[in-house]
Amino acid sequence: MILRDEDFDTLPAPDGATTPRPATADVSAVVLDIGLPDADGRDMCQAMRANGFRAPVIFLTAQHRLTDRLSGPSAGGDDYLTKPFHVTELAARLRTALKQAAPQPDASPGDHALNVVRHTVSVRSTPVDLTPTGFPVLAALTAVSGGIVSRRDLMRAAWPEGAQVHHDTLDQDLTRLRRKLRAAGSDHTIATARGIGHRLS
Repeated sequence: MILRDEDFDTLPAPDGATTPRPATADVSAVVLDIGLPDADGRDMCQAMRANGFRAPVIFLTAQHRLTDRLSGPSAGGDDYLTKPFHVTELAARLRTALKQAAPQPDASPGDHALNVVRHTVSVRSTPVDLTPTGFPVLAALTAVSGGIVSRRDLMRAAWPEGAQVHHDTLDQDLTRLRRKLRAAGSDHTIATARGIGHRLS
């Protein structure tokens, strides 16, 4: 009802058993409660991602522990809100997620194509499997066309606001990205600008 009042078209479901299959439905985003009466929303999100659903997923959770909140991105979520929250914040987060997913569905710097909506990357038409945090890191680097992206901005792109992420975690993602691009035969790599950030070269 809240989202309808905010001019969203909605397809509601009270529990996991009656949830439509968004991978095959015309759905632009999902607001998914982690604590469903009959299911764990994180498990549902992983199943949706495995079935090809790439639109934004925003988790709602009553869990306040950092480890619980950080489980959202690893399950394929794009954002989360902790209960209680203001209804206008949910609408704002949803609009932001839709805006980030909509522009420039395909970015092709040279030999690789990145689809922001479907969360897919390919090198010369060969799919490259990336982690839930590796994709937004590569997307942020691709978006600036060879420009430098600060480490802080890369971490903001890949992890939810307020998450305590060690810099080594970002380094591990960058290492995996370099390895996967190289294994796929890409002409590009991720270069380091010491003390500044990283760029796709």
